[in-house]
Amino acid sequence: MHGVTFVELEELFRTCHIVSLHAPLSASNAEIVNRTLLSTMPKPSYLINTGRGGLVNEADLLSCLQDGIISGAGLDVLSQEPPPSDHPLLKAPNCLITPHVAWATQAARKRLLDEVVLNIEAFLNKEARNRVV
Repeated sequence: MHGVTFVELEELFRTCHIVSLHAPLSASNAEIVNRTLLSTMPKPSYLINTGRGGLVNEADLLSCLQDGIISGAGLDVLSQEPPPSDHPLLKAPNCLITPHVAWATQAARKRLLDEVVLNIEAFLNKEARNRVV
């Protein structure tokens, strides 16, 4: 791809001031972002996660924020959603957490409501629709 250089994960963290995650979660990448990787980032450094909460070892992220190893984090996903009110990252320094609502566009909400109407109509007409067997 023109203008794109592929690098290993370790080099990415070592050379980038901002890393933004946009990956699905799998067994092979669970908690792939940890203290080891975060501690290699140049100063100042920021982590953004809009992929899946399980990509980040949250205890390691918290300690890196508290210890000033990274400058900040922006998250719209956590490993548990909704997070419990005592989730440690909710009070972490330099950590902004927003709701994970990328699905909530007007078009997506309209489709969701249209599907609800179709499901209710099918139920009232004794028709099977969207059944999981």
